[in-house]
Amino acid sequence: MDIQYQYHPDHLKNSEPTVYSAEGLKSEEMLINLGPQHPSTHGVLRLEVISDGEVVKDVVPHLGYLHRCFEKHAESVPYNQVIPYVDRMDYVAAMNSEHAYAMGVERMLGITDKIPKRVEYIRVLVAELNRLASHFVAIGTYGLDIGAFTPFLWVMRDREHIQRLLEWASGARMLYNYIWIGGLFYDLPVGFEERCASFSKYLKPKLKDLENLLISNKIFIDRTAKVGTLPLDLAINYGVTGPMLRGSGLKFDLRRVDGYSVYPELDFEVPIGSGEMGEVGDCWDRTWVRFRECEESVKIIDQCLERLTSDCKRTRDFDPREVVPKKIRPKAQDLYVRAENPKGELGFFFRADGRADQAIRCKARACSFVNLSVLPEISRGYMLSDLIAIMGSLDVVMGEVDR
Repeated sequence: MDIQYQYHPDHLKNSEPTVYSAEGLKSEEMLINLGPQHPSTHGVLRLEVISDGEVVKDVVPHLGYLHRCFEKHAESVPYNQVIPYVDRMDYVAAMNSEHAYAMGVERMLGITDKIPKRVEYIRVLVAELNRLASHFVAIGTYGLDIGAFTPFLWVMRDREHIQRLLEWASGARMLYNYIWIGGLFYDLPVGFEERCASFSKYLKPKLKDLENLLISNKIFIDRTAKVGTLPLDLAINYGVTGPMLRGSGLKFDLRRVDGYSVYPELDFEVPIGSGEMGEVGDCWDRTWVRFRECEESVKIIDQCLERLTSDCKRTRDFDPREVVPKKIRPKAQDLYVRAENPKGELGFFFRADGRADQAIRCKARACSFVNLSVLPEISRGYMLSDLIAIMGSLDVVMGEVDR
């Protein structure tokens, strides 16, 4: 039985301590603010933590510190001028977000079948490069959150190669404005395919090194296995998507389920969590799924490069104005389009009135926002140190949360 000693006020006269049982003591809950300027909150997120000593009783996320006003911007400017605002939501995976938005407007215009195959393969190529870069940030900073410094340096080194490739194609390192409605800002630079193929060859053994250093590391497994377990039914009820949902054991990937762009023509697997090191849906499973998706993205990149250098060679520069009217005015309609971003399902709801060249309503379904909403459910009862591990396993970007 746990005991606590408390001396009688007149302890000088009575040197015998009074013994109280732990069951008879009422513990005090503490209110702890984690963030909004804390590196482990991955941006300006404030977590209001109610703890009983070291045990988390409840967590309340507070948002709104980085409000992008994306939806009102998208309703105030023409469709083609929204792309830079899309970049600033999930700024770690801007290419993927651009791809989803451009597909939505193209479907409203009915020009999806007019997009050349080369353009589609380039879109998938740069989106998968950006998926790699996003997962590198997620895995590297996650290791940093729980005390592993070297993996962060390794993934940032390899991510720099991707940043340089995307900068070469678009002119920007982070906010690309590259995938346009009806096409691309410009075709790939001459020699891009060869340099990208060299990067793919370089990266494959580096991923194996990363797996040995971090993913299979006993300390990392002990810190993440059986921590923050997200049951599949809870994930579905909360609308969780992406690696978090697949980490809970459901093989749901929009690249397969919806089969958009040229993904149906490509060969890749959809990894899911299996509870190999702990429980299905724990922090380790979510990290393992992201790591395996990096390997699958390399396979997709290789296939895109093969098509771009054989069936879809460069013939002439493609001008989006050939298929997109000068004034983009879709017919009156409501449309929802979604795509598989590195963090989950990014969706855009459009409402067009047939007269204006901007949407009268544009709603973004941000995967980071939805995934963050499940944090209180999977944090209760764990230690404060585990809360950092759980938070990092969500891989949220606050620009998308506060969109």
